[in-house]
Amino acid sequence: MIDFRSDTVTRPTPEMREAMASAEVGDDVYGDDPTVNSLQAYAAERLGFEAALFTATGTQANLLAIMSHCGRGDEYLCGQSAHNYKYEGGGAAVLGSVQPQPIENEPDGSIDLEKARAAIKADDFHFAVTRLLSLENTIGGKVLPLDYQAQARAFCDEHGLLLHLDGARIFNAAVKSNCDVTEITRHYDSVSVCLSKGLGAPVGSLLLGSESFIKRATRLRKMVGGGMRQAGILAAAGRIALEKGPLRLLEDHENAEYLSNGLAKIPELEVNPASTQTNIVYARCKAGQASQLKDYLAEQGILITAGDPIRFVTHQDVSREDVDTLLTAIRQFYPS
Repeated sequence: MIDFRSDTVTRPTPEMREAMASAEVGDDVYGDDPTVNSLQAYAAERLGFEAALFTATGTQANLLAIMSHCGRGDEYLCGQSAHNYKYEGGGAAVLGSVQPQPIENEPDGSIDLEKARAAIKADDFHFAVTRLLSLENTIGGKVLPLDYQAQARAFCDEHGLLLHLDGARIFNAAVKSNCDVTEITRHYDSVSVCLSKGLGAPVGSLLLGSESFIKRATRLRKMVGGGMRQAGILAAAGRIALEKGPLRLLEDHENAEYLSNGLAKIPELEVNPASTQTNIVYARCKAGQASQLKDYLAEQGILITAGDPIRFVTHQDVSREDVDTLLTAIRQFYPS
């Protein structure tokens, strides 16, 4: 099957499988898994932080970040479309007793900082205490401008807030911004990075921050059941993903651009190629036939998610030839 549902569907490369099979391991809950420790040390240095923590998922990494920055009854500001608000089961509120204060995202994915300023609660015991601003980059495939992120840092410093980045696809953002990833991470108190999306690892994310922050997050990881014992088997693949995955993301972006331009030539679909910045393409079926298109494509050996709009995601297991196969099948579904 050719799978355009997400970049989470990538399969580990032969190199990753070999590294996993031969990984030196220990008990990571005791802190003595050498492969996990090596990954964490490398990640911290690569992304410009004091320390890093290997987590099972990006959802767990974001949860630990919010709970490490905020206490019970505190509040974090985030986008209405933010993954850690909309798609992570309400974990910060349910498990951390931290109140989210969502703010409508702007068309480019950013949060209007004046709206964020208005959302900060006054020093009054009627209100939750605003502690944190959480941004996401990329968000919906869109890249936050570097100057906006610098403004967000200054905004947080002005108001005594901490700044977290859900950087699940931060390396996609760095490739699109034509910069080293540290030009993004330097603005943040903490960053989460997903290893199992475009970077291609089978499992795992990283949380990065100061040594004291990661110490708190490690305690919380244990609390929520995230101690994984001989996790070096997974970290071995994660190390390869972090070292080599970013080097091939431009190919995913180019394939997404090619797909977007191809879809735009199909009259029955509504597509704006200019909005495709990284590896995610959105297309709306003008006749509302997303479910029928999904079923038809499945019969042709192609997987998509039927949404409104449909989201197509390119990744290491999707080639240019696979994109052509998809475009041909969609044209067959919509015969002229």
